[in-house]
Amino acid sequence: MTQLAAFFETVKLPSMSEVAHALIQSLNDDSTSVPHIRDLIAKDPALSAKLLRLANSAQFGLPRGVSSLDDAISMVGMSKVRTLALGACLSEAFPDIPGLDRQEFWRTSMACAGYAQWLATGLGMDGQQAWLTGMMLRLGELLIVQAEPEVLQEIEKLPHIPGVRWQREARLTGFTEGQITSELARRWNFPPQMVQALAQSAEPVTTHGFSRLAGILHLAGLMAETDHNGPEVIDTLPADVLGALMLDIDWLHAKFPKEDSFVNITHL
Repeated sequence: MTQLAAFFETVKLPSMSEVAHALIQSLNDDSTSVPHIRDLIAKDPALSAKLLRLANSAQFGLPRGVSSLDDAISMVGMSKVRTLALGACLSEAFPDIPGLDRQEFWRTSMACAGYAQWLATGLGMDGQQAWLTGMMLRLGELLIVQAEPEVLQEIEKLPHIPGVRWQREARLTGFTEGQITSELARRWNFPPQMVQALAQSAEPVTTHGFSRLAGILHLAGLMAETDHNGPEVIDTLPADVLGALMLDIDWLHAKFPKEDSFVNITHL
């Protein structure tokens, strides 16, 4: 038994709904239709209501109100609705952890998701897949704390310096949150490219190859943890990852998004 497998023997896997599992399976199916996604989500009235509230929020700035899943999919897009639905399912699958600020946890997760989508879209990659993978990155921390509650205070010790939490997790448990989330994603049958990217997210540039999605997660995670950041955060990002992704620094400064344009934790 590997060390990672042994770790998973000590935790109880979160319970995902039937709807969530079906949505995950649809990520691997290029032929998935809009009616299929709509009908899946409609099976869960609470989830449907959350999505409609989000679609009507200021974040999307739609020209008119959305009153049905068909409207939401038509105006927001099927891929976005599906990934938002999975994001909501993920947040519900994990219970509150004493001592961990739930709102801050999911705010950071959504910031990571938003930055990942921005970077991926700029590189011509799948923005929705990047959003969902970024949203998942910190889930491994919740499992680490479930297995070893006493490490939470050390992992979350102030100040929250970008990237230091990954180092603390590896030192205290032998794994980073990304590696734990990667194994969870594998067990939940997420697409292999997401599993690989999560596993390499803390160290995307290695001698064993480079995953572009892992590089995006690495940068997005760092930006999400930088307080009150603006375009100046670009100058603090690791040059080797920026170089491996062939990102244009001038473009990053010019197109840097406002975090509040994609962070909305009211539905989580």
